[in-house]
Amino acid sequence: MRLTVAIQMDPIEALSIKGDSTFALALEAQARGHRIGYYLPRELSLRDGRPIAKLRGLSVRDQEGDHYTAQAPVATDLAEVDVVLMRQDPPFDMAYITATHLLEHALPDALIVNDPAHVRNAPEKLFVTHFPGLMPPTLISSDAHEIRAFRAEHRDIILKPLFGNGGAGVFRLREDDENLGSLLETFTQLYREPIVVQAYLPEVRAGDKRIILVEGEAVGAINRVPAKGEARSNMHVGGRPEPAELTDRDREICAAIGPELKARGLVFVGIDVIGRYLTEINVTSPTGIREIKRFGGADIAALIWDAIETRVAARKAR
Repeated sequence: MRLTVAIQMDPIEALSIKGDSTFALALEAQARGHRIGYYLPRELSLRDGRPIAKLRGLSVRDQEGDHYTAQAPVATDLAEVDVVLMRQDPPFDMAYITATHLLEHALPDALIVNDPAHVRNAPEKLFVTHFPGLMPPTLISSDAHEIRAFRAEHRDIILKPLFGNGGAGVFRLREDDENLGSLLETFTQLYREPIVVQAYLPEVRAGDKRIILVEGEAVGAINRVPAKGEARSNMHVGGRPEPAELTDRDREICAAIGPELKARGLVFVGIDVIGRYLTEINVTSPTGIREIKRFGGADIAALIWDAIETRVAARKAR
């Protein structure tokens, strides 16, 4: 099976390929003989109901600083390709949401990974709330009174923007911290959306585990340990990756959410687990597959392409 693949992504020249999951997916697609191309989100248009992208033919190589060759862009109807990978990074803003609407016009002719409607309806910090009993104590609110009451109950808390990413705008407030009022004012000025407030989990000092699921099944994990003096474990802000194994609790969490992920067409998902708690379900542009393979784990890019090829074959057999 030779597929035509369009990747909607951020500028390829700016990728740090050592840890980039999109690049790993492109490498694996190319190794399988699929024809790959890419375009930027702003190069996606809807013309008379047809999703048109300026697609550049692409070849990739695992060589830092010389990792790709791209052809001249060609206006391409995405309904005429086999697979579209929606892989640009958040923020999950109106531009991102609009792209999901435009990509829906390529359905059902193209397989889109992940399904754009379900990506749109599964913001990372909101989708997780549909699985009761898995999250730490959490409040999502713009009401300062409710936020102060939550803090009075839990004392040590985390504040973060509802649609933030990469650890940006995440604050820890201990019981004696006097900055809550100022932070609420700042959040109100910067964001129109409610704030996410969670009980601080001391287990984060041992790491924030990223677990990858393919078609709803857990296939690998990596632990991200915060730097000294830092409450955030994101590798963007100095978190240290370490190999990780799945615990019984991790498997329990994956079993609870996996069937729903698969049913929604969310082929490639990354979840974040701290201690015994699920904190986020990442469906927009999950990362971590190169680190997992580097530590001796599964070749998740291959597993993702196995799943994609299976879905495409099933579509063509209808």
